[in-house]
Amino acid sequence: MRLLNRLFLLLLGAAVVGTGAFFAIGPARVWDRLAGPADLGPVDFATLRRRTVPNDALACSRGACPAPAEIELPLFARPPGELLARLEEQVAREGDGTRVDDGSDPLYRRYVLRTPVLRFPDTLDIRARPGPEGTALLLYSRSALGRGDFGTNRARLERLLAPLRPAD
Repeated sequence: MRLLNRLFLLLLGAAVVGTGAFFAIGPARVWDRLAGPADLGPVDFATLRRRTVPNDALACSRGACPAPAEIELPLFARPPGELLARLEEQVAREGDGTRVDDGSDPLYRRYVLRTPVLRFPDTLDIRARPGPEGTALLLYSRSALGRGDFGTNRARLERLLAPLRPAD
C-alpha cells in the first residue's frame, strides 16, 4: 500500500511538472513542434476533398462547393469586399487569430486561429465568389491536431456567419 501511495505521488508530481512546463514553454510552441506549422496551407475550393476524420467543417453557398457542406449558405447581395470585411471583423472577435495568406488574392483570406486554453491550431479559409445572382461565400475550418474536434470548427463557422443575412 505504501508503494502505491509513493507511486501515485510520483505520477502526480510528474503531471504537475509536465503541465507547468507545457504552459511555461507555451502551448502554441509545443503544438508547432509536435505537429508542424499551424498553417495548413491554402485550400482550392474547386477540388476540395473533405477529411476522413471529423475535425473540419465546411460552409458554402448553394452549388459553390463540390464537397458536401454542413452549413448551406445563400447567395449574398453585398459585393465580395464588403462581405470579407465583415467576416474579418468577426474573425477578430474570435480572439486569437492571425491572417497568414499573402494578401495577393482580394477574394481570399486564410487565418490560423487557436483555441483559448490549450491553444490548438486551426486553419480557416474564406473565399468570396461574385456572380450574376449575388456573392457566394465558401468557408472551411480545419484542425491541425487530433482526429476529432468536438464540433469546434462548425461552431466557429456558425459564430462567424451569424451576423450575415442574405440581404447583406
